[in-house]
Amino acid sequence: MSPAIPATRRSKALSSQLGLTERIFSSRDDRAMAATIEDGLALVEEGLLRELEFADNIADVTSRYLLSAGGKRVRPMLTLLTAQLGDGNVPAVLAAAQVVEITHLASLYHDDVMDEAEQRRGVPSAQAVWGNSVAILTGDLLFARASKLVASLGERAIILQADTFERLVLGQLNETAGPQEGDDPIEHYIEVLANKTGSLIAAAAQMGVVFSNAAEEYENAVMLFGERIGVAFQLVDDVIDLSPRADDTGKVAGTDLRAGVPTLPLLYLRRSALTDPQAAGLLARLEAGIASDESPEFESAIAELREHPVTATTLAEAQRWADDAVAALAPLPDGSVKKALTRFAEAMVERSR
Repeated sequence: MSPAIPATRRSKALSSQLGLTERIFSSRDDRAMAATIEDGLALVEEGLLRELEFADNIADVTSRYLLSAGGKRVRPMLTLLTAQLGDGNVPAVLAAAQVVEITHLASLYHDDVMDEAEQRRGVPSAQAVWGNSVAILTGDLLFARASKLVASLGERAIILQADTFERLVLGQLNETAGPQEGDDPIEHYIEVLANKTGSLIAAAAQMGVVFSNAAEEYENAVMLFGERIGVAFQLVDDVIDLSPRADDTGKVAGTDLRAGVPTLPLLYLRRSALTDPQAAGLLARLEAGIASDESPEFESAIAELREHPVTATTLAEAQRWADDAVAALAPLPDGSVKKALTRFAEAMVERSR
């Protein structure tokens, strides 16, 4: 059994998220909402610790492992933010925010097994510490806890959660199977991101509206916003993956590529290689390095990909999705929530800078 993560790291999640709220609620007029969101996040964090407590000693340690490792709590924050369109931080909203974060955590345990990831949030992944079976079963336990909590919110929440879980699994399945004959690899990849990442962010935003009793016409707007910003978020991650961020994540440059994940810069490069000999040469070096993983030429190829035009194109695509996310907010009333969501979209893209 691995020792628990120190309290300093356990507190990192909320403090890093509060740093994000400072960027989103930057004007004096929005300070009251910022305080409300931060108060809500503190209550959500307390609830997460309570919900992930198990009488079984092994389950108690493994289920809290990634929670304690940190994370920005982006999804709960989005639930709390859209809830300000209605009754605010009511108990149902706080419970919904916990549901989306527990669901997200559960998916991370499974993702790390499938990707054979060695690191997550700057610490060894659960499967690296306890093995695949324990990591998978811990993810299952968290999905069970999310299901119990969402059941307390009624049939609407159960259906919403089931639809979201279906999309999460379909996204993972389609990523694993890869594009089929006749599929465009880039379109296939974007669809995977919309399901695997965008669906849960969309659900987080929708739950805030639904369980705060906000106007029904806001639901579709925030769902579209959430899905599109989810795609933008992951595309920015594709770019960040090419730069070493050991201080933040413990990962080396090209972690996703090493795991065989076809990120958008690589997909764009494959398309360019059909007509550009230089792109074809870089692609060959990258694919040879993916096979061997430790080649010095691979490190050089990753650095070259980082500076290649296809990476700038990926960032431009991320910006387009973020812009479309903001455009979806048109039905929302002008005010602090709409401004904060707009800055939320900007902050997601600015992570790469």
